Amino acid sequence: MPSETHVVTSTLRTLHRIHQQLQDLRDRLERGPRLVRAQETNIERLSHELAGLEAEAKSLRIATDKKQLQLDSGEAQVKRRQLQLQQAADNREYQALKEQIAADQMANSVLADEILEAMEKIDQMAARLTAARAAVEKAKQDAARLAKDFQEKEPLIRGDIDRLQQEMKQAETDLPGDFKLLYERLVRSRGEDALAAVTGDFCSGCNQQIPVNMINSLMLATPIQCKACGRLLYLPEDYSRR
Repeated sequence: MPSETHVVTSTLRTLHRIHQQLQDLRDRLERGPRLVRAQETNIERLSHELAGLEAEAKSLRIATDKKQLQLDSGEAQVKRRQLQLQQAADNREYQALKEQIAADQMANSVLADEILEAMEKIDQMAARLTAARAAVEKAKQDAARLAKDFQEKEPLIRGDIDRLQQEMKQAETDLPGDFKLLYERLVRSRGEDALAAVTGDFCSGCNQQIPVNMINSLMLATPIQCKACGRLLYLPEDYSRR
């Protein structure tokens, strides 16, 4: 391969690698804050669910306490009627009090069952609240960890971007005029997708077959675009036809 062809091909390989690395670094810069925001949204969701559970638990406790007061009042009422039963003036009053006591005891029994059921629900709710609070705390810790991790890595990523951009500028000076104009136009419109290697007889960008005459032109350092996807083509270092 002639020296000029070798330089152009090697430069395109280098530039494609740099563009891919830069894109990966930029993706990492965007991904960090995006992950933190997603975790913050998750914290808001979990906190909202926790607040709902806490409100539900409070309502359940208030309702249970109210029923307990009703039961206490009902049991006190039964005791009063039992005293009145002992002092009944006649059989008619006696029977009426007995019937009322039986009705009160039935009502108290129903209340006691309802209170027992409510207490079981309160115990279950307590377990749910514990799990919900743990989930919120874990989400906060994860968000803090992600934020700290990105804060530590961001300067390093930006440093790598600056270094690669300098390498790219230096590599671009090795492109001859016809290549450079086409390359710059494609990079402006397509970024890292501006270039693609030829693998066998196919464009690695879109997997379309490249005609033999175009591959021959590439070997002569002629600027060639894939007719299917428009990428600027180059031959990889280990290129061989299949």
